[in-house]
Amino acid sequence: MATVYLARDRKHGRPVAIKVLRGEIATALGPERFLREIEIAAGLTHPHILPLHDSGQVDGFLYYVMPFVEGESLRGRLEREQQLPLEDALQITREVADALSFAHSRDVVHRDIKP
Repeated sequence: MATVYLARDRKHGRPVAIKVLRGEIATALGPERFLREIEIAAGLTHPHILPLHDSGQVDGFLYYVMPFVEGESLRGRLEREQQLPLEDALQITREVADALSFAHSRDVVHRDIKP
């Protein structure tokens, strides 16, 4: 649905992730779903949910900007370690469940959970 780019916020000097709706998706589905995703993201403030820094449209491309989180993905760690220590797995599960519960309490259903 979208492509995510690593960029540098020139105003604040920080790395950011820019999610841009693919042109063919925008044409096929219309921009409404992506605009709704932006609206939802802007309304979720939680320690385990990335905040929305900015959003907009340039030359017909819709985008939104989030913090870039440096480090290894959970998928990468699982590939490297094969199995997490129990305490780490429980902590990650608690944080994800807490974030999903918060989103769900605001009638948001996440459709793309991945490590």
